[in-house]
Amino acid sequence: MEFLIYGITGYTGQLVAARAAELGMTPIVAGRDEARTRDLAERYGFKWRAFSLDDKAAVKHALQDVPLVLNLAGPFSATAKPMVDAAIATGTHYLDITGEVAVFEAMAARDKAAKAAGVMLMPGCGFDVVPSDCLAAHMKKRMPDAISLDLIITGLGKTSRGTAKTGIEGLRKSRQARRDGKIVSLDRPVWKRVSFADGLEKDLVSVTWGDVSTAWYSTGIPDITVFFEDIGPIRQMARMGPVMRCLFSTRLGQAFLKAQVDKRPPGPTEEERRTGAGLMIGLARNKAGGQIRSQLITPDGYSLTAMTTLEIAIRVIRGDFYPGFRTPSQQFGPDFILEFEGCIRSDIV
Repeated sequence: MEFLIYGITGYTGQLVAARAAELGMTPIVAGRDEARTRDLAERYGFKWRAFSLDDKAAVKHALQDVPLVLNLAGPFSATAKPMVDAAIATGTHYLDITGEVAVFEAMAARDKAAKAAGVMLMPGCGFDVVPSDCLAAHMKKRMPDAISLDLIITGLGKTSRGTAKTGIEGLRKSRQARRDGKIVSLDRPVWKRVSFADGLEKDLVSVTWGDVSTAWYSTGIPDITVFFEDIGPIRQMARMGPVMRCLFSTRLGQAFLKAQVDKRPPGPTEEERRTGAGLMIGLARNKAGGQIRSQLITPDGYSLTAMTTLEIAIRVIRGDFYPGFRTPSQQFGPDFILEFEGCIRSDIV
């Protein structure tokens, strides 16, 4: 089963490559760095290609003989458009693992062009947003008349360098939510305290997460807010004043923060991934004041991403797709996430 994986030498790319080899898959792996791409390909016996996304002709040439491309190279604000341009031109299905709201919206805007080309565009095929998108769709199924949805995401643990850098690039737009069906930038974050099933109460703060975009396409619920635990770097960013936020959004500010990220390990260790877990809670409300709650337990986000991306690629190549922009739950249903080991969902209320 040949398809193209781009961005294979990054932290997540290497996890995806290892899992593909375990599953006996034979993807063509690709990246910008020829030596690193070749070394990784030879480790698993994969075919390989090296090209830059700045070279439009090379990108188009690389996609013309494959049915699907899985883009793992972030930030996707820079890599998604040239890859999607080529995918639409060559009739190639496009998947990625973005969590960037602007990228989801840009993909949705290309729905008509993708349909005309007979290809599917599905960004967000990893931890962001497969589990939370499926949870959102489940909440809509439970409460069809829901008018608001809160998605609470905890237990994220350490991030890779790439994930951290993407967060830094989105610093200026880190307070987005959906209100009345439209994405808005909040003047200040929303804080709340929620009691969890184990009786513990946790402080939460609203963040910009992919579901601010995708959950609306999946559910039609007009008000959507995503919350993380109000701890560590999330807490620091939430309380950052406008002057510091502006300063760290400049070229020099971004360079400084990214240099600090480069001093960190590439990502969680194997042991940290093995023992890590995520917990998501969905809270939906209707106009009558009714409220429901469901929770979803997942494995470590990076491990889950390696599972979900390849499973989606397999299904699409086998014909399980609709042309155009699609979210994971739109295509595969709210129970899709339950097919992966370690994912357990329960309805609390």
